[in-house]
Amino acid sequence: MMLRGEKKRSKDVYLEEPIGTDKEGNTISFMDVIEHDEMDILSRMELEEDTIRVRSYVETCLTGREREIIRKRYGLDGKKPMTQIKVGKELGISRSYVSRIEKKALEKLKKAFDNSYKK
Repeated sequence: MMLRGEKKRSKDVYLEEPIGTDKEGNTISFMDVIEHDEMDILSRMELEEDTIRVRSYVETCLTGREREIIRKRYGLDGKKPMTQIKVGKELGISRSYVSRIEKKALEKLKKAFDNSYKK
């Protein structure tokens, strides 16, 4: 009894210590529930290359207005992304017009991005 009481008061947490069971009755440890989001180095490098590529396509494939809307919508100018409504108010156009321009710009970027992988 004394040992059980000591264990309950202990603040030590062991990653492999069982903390419960899942629906099928399998033992779950703390390590099983810790989320592991770290990308491997290859995935991180690919993401960085893709980001650089997309940013260059924003500059080379889009019109000035498309570029401005994409930058504002997705925060590419280092600021927080904006809603279509806020972008429309700032540019003096309707939200639906922002949506149409954004859609057209994203289609251009997707086409440029897809073509870069076909080479």
